Amino acid sequence: MPPMRGAKRRRKAAAEKKAAAMAAAAAGDNGMPADWWDGFCMRMAGTLSSIEDAQRFQSVFKMPRRTFDYVCSLVKDEMMVKSSSYAFLDGTVLSLEDRVAIALRRLNSGGSLVTVGSSIGVNHSTVSLITWRFIEAMEERGSHHLRWPASGEMEKIKSKFEDAHGLPNCCGVVDTTHITMCLSSAEPNCKVWLDHERNHSMVLQAVVDADSRIMDLVTGWPGSMKESSILHSSGLFKLCEKGERLNGSKLALSDGTEIGEYIIGDAGYPLLPWLLTPYQQNNLTEPEAEFNRRHSAARIVAPRTLAKFKDTWKYLQGEMWRPDKHRLPRIIHVCCLLHNIIIDLQEEEMDEPCSSSSSDHDAKYMQQLCRLEDEKGLEVRDKLCQHLISDWGWGESASMKRKEYSVLVIEIPSSISTSSAPIIPLYHSSIPTKQYFIQPSPTTINK
Repeated sequence: MPPMRGAKRRRKAAAEKKAAAMAAAAAGDNGMPADWWDGFCMRMAGTLSSIEDAQRFQSVFKMPRRTFDYVCSLVKDEMMVKSSSYAFLDGTVLSLEDRVAIALRRLNSGGSLVTVGSSIGVNHSTVSLITWRFIEAMEERGSHHLRWPASGEMEKIKSKFEDAHGLPNCCGVVDTTHITMCLSSAEPNCKVWLDHERNHSMVLQAVVDADSRIMDLVTGWPGSMKESSILHSSGLFKLCEKGERLNGSKLALSDGTEIGEYIIGDAGYPLLPWLLTPYQQNNLTEPEAEFNRRHSAARIVAPRTLAKFKDTWKYLQGEMWRPDKHRLPRIIHVCCLLHNIIIDLQEEEMDEPCSSSSSDHDAKYMQQLCRLEDEKGLEVRDKLCQHLISDWGWGESASMKRKEYSVLVIEIPSSISTSSAPIIPLYHSSIPTKQYFIQPSPTTINK
């Protein structure tokens, strides 16, 4: 025992010496640096030395300094409660910026608590506590950054989809991605989290606009549920079915009828009057093929958004080791808030949020397939298809105006199993309460 205690003392002394050296380097010859970032950057000098100074902040926090300062202003009151409770290893009390920086690094680096803590000079338990306080603060103060657009905003969104892809009255794109987890086989209900690729996962369903902003969010459901089941269980579905959403201005057709607002989704979703999916049959007519081309070109914004989202918030990328499934939906929600804040405060000189061509947000996942087609949905899709022909004309003149889009071809499995989900916490951005418990019955939905 005595040698072990001596070893502990030596390790502690070495850690304190290293922390003191880091603090001295951060402070420089004149005490604390003039700017917070200068000192924080020095603490992380080992990981930033090869990066140009102008790019360092963006590379560390995945957002410009102006956006970082705004996030700090949002969470200041909640983050600075018991302000002296959190400190660096050298005893220096963490500032507001330090705390927000630590939380952001935990979420966007994908590193463990120990890795993040050691890179900054704080204890791993401090990283955990600060990150969770940040999650709670963002839920409280930043929720207004994820909401369904007002009517005037929606008109602008519809114009962007029509101008870019020739789909009039389109309000957004819905898609689903999986947050994979590593669960113990001994864990209760672990099988219900197994998805169709035999991974344990939690599902995130998002509706995005033409600028990659997330307008609606559902998360918390286990991966065993199909896209169609999650849609039917969502607040979005209930509001749209009651006519309380996607109820704005209609598109007037030449025959005197009208087409209401709609969103689009891939073949994993049911065809509904307000959710249009591509034609799936073989031997498509030229108008149907043209509709599918435009549909595919417009729809790609959703998988690209989710790919960018996961690449930015690497905490949600890859396989998570036995996460707290009651907390995970709230972490996903906050990462979505941060995603939108970056877009909302985007500076003119920055690139578009999803300029990357990557759309592989669910690596090695095959496309799900839903054969549910509502009769009114069939009618709306056919009317829109005919409208596109009459609006553009057809033949040589139409082919001159037609844009050539690449069509995403994905292998579809012959059968995908589903199972009932347990009572679990969920997050629906369409419903005022942040979390509630529900018992779904997806087997009845998917008949």
